[in-house]
Amino acid sequence: MDEMTRISVSGDRPYDVLVGRDLLDELPGLIDGAVRAAILYAAPLKQRAEAVAEVLRRAGVRPLPIEVPDAEAGKSIEVAARCWDELGAAGFTRTDVVLGVGGGAVTDLAGFVAAGWLRGVRWVPVSSSLLGMVDAAVGGKTGVNIAAGKNLVGAFHPPAGVLCDLGLFATLPADDLVAGLAEVVKCGFIADPVILDLIEADPAAAADPDSGVVRELVERAIRVKVDVVGVDLRESGLREILNYGHTLGHAIEKHEAYGWKHGHAVAVGLVYAAELGRLTGRLDDATAARHRSVLSLLGLPVSYRADAWPDLLAAMRIDKKARADTLRFVVLDGLARPGILAVSDESVLAHAYAAVAS
Repeated sequence: MDEMTRISVSGDRPYDVLVGRDLLDELPGLIDGAVRAAILYAAPLKQRAEAVAEVLRRAGVRPLPIEVPDAEAGKSIEVAARCWDELGAAGFTRTDVVLGVGGGAVTDLAGFVAAGWLRGVRWVPVSSSLLGMVDAAVGGKTGVNIAAGKNLVGAFHPPAGVLCDLGLFATLPADDLVAGLAEVVKCGFIADPVILDLIEADPAAAADPDSGVVRELVERAIRVKVDVVGVDLRESGLREILNYGHTLGHAIEKHEAYGWKHGHAVAVGLVYAAELGRLTGRLDDATAARHRSVLSLLGLPVSYRADAWPDLLAAMRIDKKARADTLRFVVLDGLARPGILAVSDESVLAHAYAAVAS
């Protein structure tokens, strides 16, 4: 195991995010006292789940593997209900633990299952993707999708700890790694511009799973999120800034029936949010243009279908930040200066979309 980085999350229920390689031996220390551990995983991560199960057995913990559908297909009430049935059949108690082995979709589901079982048991994300590490695994947001939209049903339920194994990046398709970088870019614009400098200096290294640049980007992005969620777990204020680019992004995902990668949708959403800030006089032209250039350096999409606008607008109306009939967006008042923009004039929204429409 190479040198491990420990990033602490503060708040009412503090925990540590462990970043490094070959971290599974750290798992028993995070779940001390558990007799049983449910391991939620999708088929592509079966081998990884089996390795987790073996570590647990050696520690005297009985593993309960539960295979779930891959990606967003696994984030449903029906899948969660099946998991709860399996926990019940296995006699899960309050001292037992749920593990999510995989990307952001699996860890979102695992956290939601843990939050619902006995009104809350411990859980640990064993994250396998860059997107999962910098977004879903940290912060205690759990949830599933419903027909009305993404992540509209869920709970705030902080994990007992988080394992971010960088060694797994080498097993990811290159496109998945790059898609995850959209969340990293987001962190650069809302809080840590060094992230943007690193990508602009060497975009190839930023997308190389074995590079030290990727590790620095991951750790910087995690620290941005940790600094926010430690202050505002339940998204009552500051945490909303982590949704930069997500209002349109989630609408695109819904429009694509979740066939688009989350990072690809967020990339377009970031460009849209920048244009919205520029058109309303909140953001300067150069910083708005930088969104498009940084994302393009990584090969991420920066435009979406022009004919989709009516459907996207309808989806955004039920965004979590909306209040009554007013849509609210995270925008920038300058680099690393996020704020909230309330918009009731649909023409402004449409004009901003014209800048990303293809």
